[in-house]
Amino acid sequence: MKIACVGGGPASLYFSILMKRVDPSHDITVHERNRAGSTYGWGVTYWDGLLNYLHGADPESARTIEENSAHWNSWEMHVHDGATVATVAGEDWGEGFGIGRHQLLDILTERARSLGVHIEFEHEITNQDELADADLVVAGDGVNSLLRERHTDRFGSEITVGRNVYAWLGTTKVFHSFTFTFVETAHGWIWCYGYGFSKDHSTCVIECSPTTWKGLGLDQANKADSLALLEKLFADTLGGHPLIAQANTEDGTYWLNFRTLTNRTWYHDNLVLLGDAAHTTHYSIGAGTALALEDAAFLANALHGETQLQTALARYDRERQAAIRPSLRAARYSARWYEDLPRYVGLPPEQLFELLGQRRSPLLPHVPPRLYYRLGQAADQFYYRLDQVTEQFRSLRNRGRRPDPGPHEPNTPGHPDEMIPR
Repeated sequence: MKIACVGGGPASLYFSILMKRVDPSHDITVHERNRAGSTYGWGVTYWDGLLNYLHGADPESARTIEENSAHWNSWEMHVHDGATVATVAGEDWGEGFGIGRHQLLDILTERARSLGVHIEFEHEITNQDELADADLVVAGDGVNSLLRERHTDRFGSEITVGRNVYAWLGTTKVFHSFTFTFVETAHGWIWCYGYGFSKDHSTCVIECSPTTWKGLGLDQANKADSLALLEKLFADTLGGHPLIAQANTEDGTYWLNFRTLTNRTWYHDNLVLLGDAAHTTHYSIGAGTALALEDAAFLANALHGETQLQTALARYDRERQAAIRPSLRAARYSARWYEDLPRYVGLPPEQLFELLGQRRSPLLPHVPPRLYYRLGQAADQFYYRLDQVTEQFRSLRNRGRRPDPGPHEPNTPGHPDEMIPR
């Protein structure tokens, strides 16, 4: 096949790698409008499940990604005069990773080129007609995809704008745990998520409600004054390190409202959507990059599993949309949890931390937080006791007697998978 990928992000690059691995005869070109080495953002997160997935799909790039990633196995939360709750991850918790976006793109670009993929930088494609000789056109050009916008009605595109504002910043403070900090001001709460992505830098995402943002004057302040105020608010967390905004942002432009994009269908004729061009998931679950790479794998598998292009694209559309639905739902509930932060932030730190880990629950917004917490504790104790009794039955089943029910076990922690703040 002759394939044109528009946009040189992780989705397009990884798709080109997987296609070339399966069949080197594919003629694949990736068109990127920016110059080589130019990208936005700081570090991106992923989790151990994705790393295992990547090792199975393309071991060579997976090894390089892992070698260049920071990792953590603990989470911290700072709230209410410096109170800290830390949860250390064990075997069942998995492990979190961060890698610089620039580093990730360099790794994928080098790997794609080594397999024979053509990559053209500073080559913007604004019209599908420019690629008329391609058998397949892959739109991996992000949430603002020009190719998708030409067929909005066909794709059924919809965008929902989040209420809170956020800034994606960097810092020289190296976080060795995934760190949450909530700070109360006279105008409401403001908070950050921090995670390391290299030996000397971390990502620091700062979020607050529009009321707090305006009350603090951040809507009017220039870049230098905004960063100075944020450094003061999060001084304990940053430990004297500065916050850094993107070099190419103008005053105030780094404050954004998250846009959730959905599309009814992900293909039209020989044009197919990938990554953020097809869907976006709120940054608070840390899944955007992972989902983009998995999109690439689903599309490559569909194309090599079917003999007809339209059949393959229909399979990709059907199977991938079904697979991604739980992540999209989790992202919506996670974003809502932060928008409703005043509902939870008055809880004792231990309870707040647990509900932070449960924020993707569809039930949580509809149950009083303290009651939800108590129900969770009761369920934990029930399942703990059930496990105990089951284990006793297994060990005593050949002895011809019933097990001793034993004492009540208080305050049993929940299952780790329910707690990880992803």
